[in-house]
Amino acid sequence: MPERTSRPASGSAQESAAVQTAGSPTRHRHTRLMVAIGLVLSLILAGVVSLYASGSPDGLEKVAEDTGFIDTATDHAAAGSPLADYQASFLDGALGQSVAGVVGVLVTLALFYGLTRLVRRGDRTG
Repeated sequence: MPERTSRPASGSAQESAAVQTAGSPTRHRHTRLMVAIGLVLSLILAGVVSLYASGSPDGLEKVAEDTGFIDTATDHAAAGSPLADYQASFLDGALGQSVAGVVGVLVTLALFYGLTRLVRRGDRTG
């Protein structure tokens, strides 16, 4: 008697998954949706949660205070920049903190996007 092989029924989940290949429009939409959700969540975290960040010195500053050499510290090269010390210098208070967080996320995203584009372009030419 011949062996019978089972095939998925037409319209099954397995068949549907096989149709959605790596380059399918459905997969691209899903990826873009996930990126958009991640971006929105990052911006919310940067703009809102940053308001609850501790005002206490970070670990290095705390050690410098405890050991007595905090007075020898000097400002870094970016100390006069518009977003120094996690605060937008052109805005006061909480709004300045939120704006600095959101701008930081957007700058990081732009750098990551640019680097990704450069790497992908290098893959195509090589």
